[in-house]
Amino acid sequence: MKKVLYRSQISTLFSIFLVGSLLLSNNLIAQDQAAAEAAVTETDASLGGDPVKGKQLFNQNCAACHALDRKMTGPALANVETRLAEEEGLDKEWLYSWIKNSAGMISSGDAYANKIYAEYNQAAMTAFPTLSNEDIDNILAYTAAPPPAPVQAVATTAQVPGGAAPSSGITNEVILGALVLVFGLLVMMLILVNSTLRRIAEANGVVVEKAKAEKRMPIWKAFVKNQFLVLCSVIFLLLASAYYAYGWMMQIGVDQGYQPIQPIHYSHKIHAGDNKIECKYCHSSSRVSKHSGIPSLNVCMNCHKSIYEYKGNPEGPSAEDLANGYTNEFYTAEIKKLYKAVGWNEEEQRYTGESKPVEWVRIHNLPDLAYFNHSQHVSVAGIECQTCHGPVEEMEIMYQYAPLTMGWCINCHRETEVNLQDNEYYEKIHKALSEKYGVEKLTAAQLGGLECGKCHY
Repeated sequence: MKKVLYRSQISTLFSIFLVGSLLLSNNLIAQDQAAAEAAVTETDASLGGDPVKGKQLFNQNCAACHALDRKMTGPALANVETRLAEEEGLDKEWLYSWIKNSAGMISSGDAYANKIYAEYNQAAMTAFPTLSNEDIDNILAYTAAPPPAPVQAVATTAQVPGGAAPSSGITNEVILGALVLVFGLLVMMLILVNSTLRRIAEANGVVVEKAKAEKRMPIWKAFVKNQFLVLCSVIFLLLASAYYAYGWMMQIGVDQGYQPIQPIHYSHKIHAGDNKIECKYCHSSSRVSKHSGIPSLNVCMNCHKSIYEYKGNPEGPSAEDLANGYTNEFYTAEIKKLYKAVGWNEEEQRYTGESKPVEWVRIHNLPDLAYFNHSQHVSVAGIECQTCHGPVEEMEIMYQYAPLTMGWCINCHRETEVNLQDNEYYEKIHKALSEKYGVEKLTAAQLGGLECGKCHY
């Protein structure tokens, strides 16, 4: 028998390299975290306040009229303390007085207070007497803090040729290199094990031979010769074809899942989900009309006069959003499309009069032979929008959730009970029909919801 070489040295080297790679990765991660914490501490100390608390106070009290880097209802506030000191010679005490009682300073004849009041169309600034000097210091620290780096830049820098590597890029490269090397070592070990087993077999005189398969009749020839199986198969195929043909024809005109791309990307997930905007705020005609209506762009501008850019959630965009291209810059660009459509001049904060219609693509569309009244369902019956339109608060792009077929509507009428709470519309007829049918609560079907003339007129 031939002697087979012992190969445990490879396993030992592999173990040593793996342990070393893990130790190096942990060390680099710890260094990155320590550097980040030191940078945050140094920044906070240099600003004379807490920018984190200041950001929260700014969003609660100032963001409706002010932005950091552009004019809105009021002036831009980036580095406002430094600018006032250098350009107007005003100290922090002046800012304390202005923020707490701007009207008092204007009436007292303060020169710069009256200058600002006249420059911004005599728009009175809300007084904030409840803000302490410490609160104002925190707000000023936030306005003086350098703007944070975009969140999506960390995820996309590695994809841009020649771009700077993110702070944790070295660690990720080391881990990736270690995994590639481990995979290579495993492949090498498998090749060596296979070679060793072959040598052992050859040393022992073992010869592996493939068993010769018996020649048999092909299965398709055996199937063709069996007439009973052929007949059953033909019948099965005919029935299956008829079934699928019927199912296909029944889907004609059913657009469930229809999800067109709109000329302006409107995220129901952000508006109805994150910001909790009620559906009927935009689709107000659903309360009183047959149609829910398409909101006019003036409704959008009620908020977007002040919301000129999308800053996203505090935790930043998710990995799924980044994969789909839904970055803060993407949403901000869609807001610019809205401004162009309504003719809004951002710099001068006024309408130019040069507007153009937005060609929205309709999603839900019933045939002309069917009658559906939104106000009857929304205002009288109290049906929630999600009953028919699905979880719109979770939809990034709106799509048709329900099939909206006749059978789907009839089934809903058979199962949905009439809501009588604070609803006098059905009180009299409900009492009479419940006694007739011997039930406590009527369904929409028992109330006449299955009559042909209700929906087909």
